[in-house]
Amino acid sequence: MADNTAQSAAAPAATDERTMRRARRQALLDAGVNPYPIHSEVTAHAAELEERYSELADGEDTEDVASVAGRIRALRKQGKAAFIVLEDVTGSIQLFCRRDVLGDKGWELLGQLDLGDILGATGTVLRTRRGQLSISPTELTMLSKSLRPLPEKFHGLTDREVRYRQRYVDLIMNPEVRDVFRKRSAIISLIRRYMEADGYMEVETPMMHAILGGANAKPFVTHFNALDRDFYLRIATELPLKRLIVGGMERVFEIGRQFRNEGMDLTHNPEFTSMEAYCAYSDLEGMKRLTEGLFKTIAREVCGCEEGHEVITYQGQQIDMSGSWKSRPLSEVASECVGEHVDMDTPVERLRELCEGHGIEVQPSWGAGKLLFELYDELGEKTIVDPTFVCDYPEEVSPLSKRKADDPRLTDRFELVIAGHEYANAFSELNDPVDQAGRFAEQVAAKGMGDDEAMGYDYDYVRALEYGMPPAGGIGYGIDRMVMLFCDQPAIRDVLLFPAMKPETITKADIQAQVAGAVTDNAAASVDAIAKDSEKVSAAAGAGSDEPSALVAGITRDEALALLAEHNKDEFHLEHGRTVGGVLRQFALDMDPENADFWEVVGILHDLDWEEHGDDPVGHTTYAAELLRAAGGSEELVHAVQSHNSDNNPDLPAPELPMEKVLFAVDELTGLIGAAVIMRPSKSVMDFEVKSLKKKFKDKRFAAGCDRNVIRKGAELCGWELDELFSRTIEAMKAIAPDRDTFGK
Repeated sequence: MADNTAQSAAAPAATDERTMRRARRQALLDAGVNPYPIHSEVTAHAAELEERYSELADGEDTEDVASVAGRIRALRKQGKAAFIVLEDVTGSIQLFCRRDVLGDKGWELLGQLDLGDILGATGTVLRTRRGQLSISPTELTMLSKSLRPLPEKFHGLTDREVRYRQRYVDLIMNPEVRDVFRKRSAIISLIRRYMEADGYMEVETPMMHAILGGANAKPFVTHFNALDRDFYLRIATELPLKRLIVGGMERVFEIGRQFRNEGMDLTHNPEFTSMEAYCAYSDLEGMKRLTEGLFKTIAREVCGCEEGHEVITYQGQQIDMSGSWKSRPLSEVASECVGEHVDMDTPVERLRELCEGHGIEVQPSWGAGKLLFELYDELGEKTIVDPTFVCDYPEEVSPLSKRKADDPRLTDRFELVIAGHEYANAFSELNDPVDQAGRFAEQVAAKGMGDDEAMGYDYDYVRALEYGMPPAGGIGYGIDRMVMLFCDQPAIRDVLLFPAMKPETITKADIQAQVAGAVTDNAAASVDAIAKDSEKVSAAAGAGSDEPSALVAGITRDEALALLAEHNKDEFHLEHGRTVGGVLRQFALDMDPENADFWEVVGILHDLDWEEHGDDPVGHTTYAAELLRAAGGSEELVHAVQSHNSDNNPDLPAPELPMEKVLFAVDELTGLIGAAVIMRPSKSVMDFEVKSLKKKFKDKRFAAGCDRNVIRKGAELCGWELDELFSRTIEAMKAIAPDRDTFGK
């Protein structure tokens, strides 16, 4: 073996816990002990032993030999005895190690053990005088040396991001988390058995689609090199599955991943699991019966409910799934919320008034169906607790559902709502190829008007319908939300083993700590080369991760406001400077309180030269630099102000400090929020929500001058998802809003 050690600098001389553990690893190797052997033997698990020897009396030994293995969770020595708590997949078992039984070699190994090591032990079963079932080992085997210490109180960490990112540690430290994922596995297995017992066949359909279809959502795009064209990661399995119904496969279902290039929140993840099922010669009533039966079966078999009393608790709310579930028209729920009867016959002007009166933004092009849906969606859905089939959706928001015979403005569709959230979406499937072609044509028109989530025209799917598809019922379930419900978990990330996360920053020092001392068969890359190979690695240890201890603007807040007013007369520009300054101060109070004054001054002055030189986007902020220096501004202030225009002028410094990245992100965003707030009946940001902002963000025609790409890049610079940036900026604007909450005219 060639001795090629990966290194670019001397290994750190730190004597931290990881360094000591690496030393113990090396000591084992030097002593001829392989800390990562190929072979291991397990003949029993902790729970099995507890059950088998439940009658064993205190202080009683047996001659029964068992081999166990697991992670060391506790270790203490007491003279010539040692006690180790070993945890396996079923529970914990104690090793009662006695020097005279274990022998010198095994006793010596005890000195090299750490919490977190994975250990094998073979010995006789006994119960100590204190009543603890134990193994008295005659042999110990190191199975995996742990080089990182386990957190002492991992469950108590307030930063849930760390738990989601390092799920392996979360699973080690928190048995209740393991239980959630055991339940998830049981739920998915039960769904398969239930569907198969009802005559459905499980199938698999492509994950890459040439045409976007099956739902309204923004896709992930990938390039297929062999065909030299873009494909979409699927957003739904609907259209391929219905092609199978055309082909005579009367009952089909698929459980699989879907991908939607959208934000993340408590109930949404860009990559999620759904089940779609289609049944020929069925309809919406068939889908209701399927759904009731499935959910009640899960409640009984996974949650332990009795038949006829399927009652669970979700986030403090009692959910009663027993009996027959209610079916309610969407217009009825909306009417309840607005205090008057509304339906498709309500004049559009009145529906628009009701939307605006409840703070719901509307578009001039929306018809009665869309307005009615918005009233339900914004006001009604969250009021529903027990399982309810919300029916009779307007055709305007249901492009793939069959129209109702008695009112073609409505569709034969329901959404299952429980505890204010949607769990299933079902249709009596549209099988008229001419009608379907027209619906697709409407979607293409919507796409042309800026709707990123509209579907494409699927010629082949219409062709399939032209051969004839029997009447059919179809339904889609959000599996992750179902698991949240039955496992009483508040967020989708709590039921995904590996939820989507913002990229982690890794430094060269982090890499050096891992590769130091590594011996390889072939030439190994240096730390610098490894860092260069990864976009996630900072150029230097900790680079760009912290603000300097103190930042000096050279200009006070009052002087900044006066300077802004000297070069800008338009009240809109003055208001924008005050708003961005206030918002940056709010971010600073959370991220960098020592420099809050500096953050605010930068925000006030970031567009200092806009009114005088705004027609020169490349020169913007270069003129400001001269004005700032003349007024006594520091070079730090100049750098910060200029960084937010680096996209237009590559000669300007790019955002480096967290403050500069936040400025880049919120400059355009505060303008978009301000424009949206003005459109609200209240003219106030105090009742403005992320959900409303996301709708405005997607509508490219609204506030078209606010560059969405700049906002997206700003979120990436900050390492945040768009939803997080939206939420934090709205909260910052609320914090400075009481006296001027419209943020402009």
